Amino acid sequence: QVQLVEPGGTLVQAGGFLRLPCPASGGNLRTNAMGWFRQAAGKERELVAAINWSGHNTYYSDSAKGRFAISRDNAKNTMYLAMNNLKPEDTATYYCAASRTRETTAIVQASPNSLNWGQGTQVTVSS
Repeated sequence: QVQLVEPGGTLVQAGGFLRLPCPASGGNLRTNAMGWFRQAAGKERELVAAINWSGHNTYYSDSAKGRFAISRDNAKNTMYLAMNNLKPEDTATYYCAASRTRETTAIVQASPNSLNWGQGTQVTVSS
């Protein structure tokens, strides 16, 4: 199975910028929709953004719209989440995930067990 390898945890100040990479190893995910989820302490995991296999279609949660940008570089087999104007409430463990099919609906409507997950990376935004 393809592995999604996320970076180590990061501490960033409120108002700052951070870009999270999610490279795939052991195979390629160029024909798979992918997405970013996050889980804050004491809360359920939530979808942040999704991107289809080509990168031409994206989806954002209300909390991500206008501040976050999801992208992918299929030549590098890597997906990214760029986060601007970070807020303390963005503090969470961020997970990347890949579906078995091409379009964003595969991420948006997916049951957790149907996705291939990264191990998660802690993002802490200090006020």
